[in-house]
Amino acid sequence: MPHALVVVNRTARGGAVQLQAGMELLQAAGFSLTEIITDEPASIPILIGQHRGNVDLVIIGGGDGTFNTAAPAVVDSGLPMGILPLGTANDLARTLGIPPDIEQACRIIAAGTKRSIDIGEVNGHLFFNTASIGLSVGVTHRLSPELKARWGALAYARGGVAAWRGNQPFTADIDCDGQKLRHRSIQIAVGNGRHYGGGMTIAADAAIDDHLLNLYSLEPQSFWRLLALAPWLRRGEYHHRAGVKLMSGQVIEIRTRRPLPIDTDGELTTQTPARFRVRADAVDVFVPLSSLGKADVIAAH
Repeated sequence: MPHALVVVNRTARGGAVQLQAGMELLQAAGFSLTEIITDEPASIPILIGQHRGNVDLVIIGGGDGTFNTAAPAVVDSGLPMGILPLGTANDLARTLGIPPDIEQACRIIAAGTKRSIDIGEVNGHLFFNTASIGLSVGVTHRLSPELKARWGALAYARGGVAAWRGNQPFTADIDCDGQKLRHRSIQIAVGNGRHYGGGMTIAADAAIDDHLLNLYSLEPQSFWRLLALAPWLRRGEYHHRAGVKLMSGQVIEIRTRRPLPIDTDGELTTQTPARFRVRADAVDVFVPLSSLGKADVIAAH
């Protein structure tokens, strides 16, 4: 009987909706559960550390910020992780093909199919999805819990318009695996996963297990030009679009004239100068079979 630690962030937008039915499903599948619902997301790493020696897996319920907070403890524990998407954007779940329905997410955990995924790191801070400088930081400043509760994923679009109005261009010196670039920018995003910002795509061919970080930098441009670029940014298809610089690699260094804040998965955690690296196969996550590549499906069987 596998023993799971279940930690749920009550302050996430989805709260504990559908949670009881999901827990009953896992128990019926033979899981023994230690359930903890917390109003303090910062306590989640402590809880994982306290229980790591007594459980076989950890199941976390919350949004991308919750998983960002839990990341160091999950990696350190070596425990496989189950995901209950209870946030506004749920970009990590989206990347992995995990639906927002909690009962379905619990069925995926019960099925036991795991995928080893990478994790990004910037200045010692871990992130599953993206780390950003510039426009996205302004969005993060404006995304209050009340705004997300009222508007859901549309809060990102509202925050983006407001952030653009107050955004200041900056010059960045970028070194990506030895390839150097100086670029005038309003937004730099470094992605480990595929999705961020409520369904935006960091790159069309990005994967969370490709052992690469994908970077794009947006040149200063008018609001209308940026709006015209938005559909391509959402799909990650901008290789031939003017005003966008692209790079990918395993180690990326970014320097700016003055320190600029960096958000990781929607949490303000560090600032430039910044050193990014990818930590390959850092976490095993329960996923649907549809999330695996052909080689992984064969290995799973």
